[in-house]
Order: sequence, then C-alpha cells, then structure tokens
Amino acid sequence: MKTKLYFTAVMLLGCMMAGNAQAQNPECMTNLSIFSEHAKVKNYDAAYAPWKMVYDNCPDANWAIYAYGERILKDKIEKSSGGDKDALVNELFGVWDNSLKYFPKKAKKADVIIDKVLLKYDNKMINDDDIYAQLSQAFTEDRANFKNPKALYLYFSSLVDLHKAGKKDLQEVFDVYDEVTEKIEDENDKLTDNIAKLLPKEEANTLTSKEKKQLSSYNSYSENYGKIAGSIDSKLGALADCTNLIPLYEKSFEEKKGDITWVKRAVGRMFSKECTDEPLFSKMVEIQASLDPSADVYVYLGTLKMKNGDSKGALADFDKALSLETDGKKKSNIAYKVAVINKRKGSKSTARKYAQAAIDSNPANGRAYLLIANLYATSANDCGSTPFEKRAMYWKAADMARKAGRVDPSLSSSASQSAASYAAKAPTKEMIFSAGMAGKTVSFSCWVGGSVKVPNL
Repeated sequence: MKTKLYFTAVMLLGCMMAGNAQAQNPECMTNLSIFSEHAKVKNYDAAYAPWKMVYDNCPDANWAIYAYGERILKDKIEKSSGGDKDALVNELFGVWDNSLKYFPKKAKKADVIIDKVLLKYDNKMINDDDIYAQLSQAFTEDRANFKNPKALYLYFSSLVDLHKAGKKDLQEVFDVYDEVTEKIEDENDKLTDNIAKLLPKEEANTLTSKEKKQLSSYNSYSENYGKIAGSIDSKLGALADCTNLIPLYEKSFEEKKGDITWVKRAVGRMFSKECTDEPLFSKMVEIQASLDPSADVYVYLGTLKMKNGDSKGALADFDKALSLETDGKKKSNIAYKVAVINKRKGSKSTARKYAQAAIDSNPANGRAYLLIANLYATSANDCGSTPFEKRAMYWKAADMARKAGRVDPSLSSSASQSAASYAAKAPTKEMIFSAGMAGKTVSFSCWVGGSVKVPNL
C-alpha cells in the first residue's frame, strides 16, 4: 500500500512540475502576484501591465490570468473608444480562446462563445445571422454549459427575426423554441430542487450565512429564467397560434409522421395552444399512441374523451397516465396538465385534486399553486353566506399564490401580481372592524373546504 502511495505521489509531483514549468519563471510569478492583488481591489489600470507580461510570457501559469484578465480588459474596454476599443475587444477574444487552450477543464466552450457574442452584441458589432449561427454552435456542441439567460433569449430572438426576414422557416423556430424552453425548465428545476432543501430552514430561521447567500443566488437565477421564459413566449407570439400550427403540421405530416420527437412536440404544442378541436390533433394523438404509448399520450386520449362527453373514460386515462409515470417531476407535470383540463371543463374540485397531486409529486411545482389560487378566487361568490365570508376566500387564494413564488421564483412576478390582486379583493381593515371578525376563523362549506384566519387589527 505504501509503495503504491509513493509512486502515486511521484507521478503527481512530476505532472505538477511539468504543468507549471513556465510558472517557475520568477518574473512571471512576481507579476502574477502583483496583478492579482491589484485586481482583487478592482484597481484594474494598475493590474494591466503586470497581467499583460504574465499573459504574453506564461499563458499556462495560473487560471488567475484568465479569471482576472477578463475583468481587467472589460474595464479598459468600457473606458476606451474607436480603434483602441476594437483592439482591446480583440485582445479579450484572444484571452477567452486561450482559456480553452490552456485550461480546458476550467473554461467551457459554450461560455467562451456566449461571452464573445454578448460582448459583440452589447457593442453593436454583430448581426442576427452571426448571433444565431454562433449561439447555435454553442448550444449544439456544449448544451450542458449553455446556461446564460440572456444568451438563451438572443439565440431564440435572433432566429425569430431571421424568420420574419424570410431567412428561416417556421419549423426551425418551433424546434429551437422547444429546445430552449426545455433547457430553461431543466436549469430551473435544478434551482428549485436546491431552494426546496433550504426553504424549511428559512422558515425555521436556521439558515447559516452561507446558506442565506446560496438561497439568494438560487432565487435570483430562477427569477431571471422566469423573465427570459416570458420574453421568449412573447417573442414567439402569434407564430404559435392554431392558424399557423395546423397548416404547418398538415404540410409536414406525411414526411414527419414516423418521427416520434416531431409528433410528440407537435401534439404537445397543439395541446398547450388549445388546438385540440382540430381533427389533426386526434390523428396525431393516435400516431403517438402507436409509436410511444407512454404516460403523456393518455393525457391526450383523456382530453379527447372529455371533449366527447366521456368523463369517466377521461378520468380513467388521466389516472392511467399518472400510474405509468415514475419520475416525480414528469408525474407532477402530467397531473398539472390534467388539472388544467378539468379547470377548462369547469370541474374545480377535480382540478384541485390533480393540482394537489402535482404538488405532492413535486413540491416546487409553482404553476399548480397558482392554478389552485385561481380556482379559489373564482369560487369566492360560491363560498360563504355573507359578503364578508365570500371575500375572505381571497385571503386563501392570495396565500396559495404567494407559495407559488416561494417554491419557484421563476414565477415570482406573476405570483406576486396574482397575490396582490387577490389580497386587494379580500376584506379591508374597516370591514374587519365593522364585522368584529379580527382574529376569528372563517370556515368554508363549499367544495373548497377548510378555513382561513382573519388578520388581527
């Protein structure tokens, strides 16, 4: 065992010496220390000369060359103009390229391409053709590290603009939309998983200072993904209306009907855009059922049965979908879809049942909380025997909306707007005082059930 450890140590030492040969240059090491200290306190002007010396002569000495070099050059770019600025921009491009060359384990291809595109974009040095081409390369070749919200939006936005200019077809727009939204959902899922672990500690006021910073970071990133997702949907706009979808899918049907990915995405989009009355929807659901009889297809089969008045058969299909899915998040998404179907049908109690199932499978499913909040708010007039009791329902709705934003900050904007809207309709302080209800409990005998405690004055 000791012999094995000895040889391992010798090998590691040899690798370190070989990998840091240039770092042994005394002048490089001195200047590395100098520019690092200046950069740490944001004295970038003083850091530039020693950084430049190390970068030019010992490019593989230390990762700090690239971590601080980016900050140093960005500072100089902001203070420059004309030819000097262009030269500095090109120098920064070279730094990013060399970060991949000398530190491939730290630098990421997607990050380098994205950084270049965003710098060009912010300085009005790039057109839609190049934005899309370069970001498409980053997304295709290094999707795992393509996480920048702004870049995700530019990737899709530039494509839509190219489509409007007649340079890209609509199918490509839909394909990239699916890929980008899936990426946003994947990244946000990771964030909400981390948030879910910290929320109980936040509520118990037991977060460490490190955890508070982590939670703040997760919340911030999730909110950004939510904003970008909303912007992407707005950019897609009417292009995804049934009037555009159906002709496109009918045109491609014979060629694509054997492509399960195309079929599933087409069916999913028609479902989300409520194109389910179209004969093509039924036809493609049948094809999906034959190619991939998975959980999702039973949601669509249930939708068709519901439209044909077979509520019992529809619910059986919905439950079949849930029983087939074993992944918690996927099951949650299916339950949410079923809840939406029942909400559209006016079956509020059933809609809440499935929305709650969505939350049970994934406590971070904020959309399910928002749906329940809406169900409560639209039932206010049906619950309670007095105007005060009816309006008290809005407190319950507002509370559910707030929960949506807490578990999934990407929904924080819509959640806070909904909560504020509901709270504004709840009894005012004057109403509470006049009714003598401060601190008392209002129970609901309608389908909502449960109760709510009236705030103290």
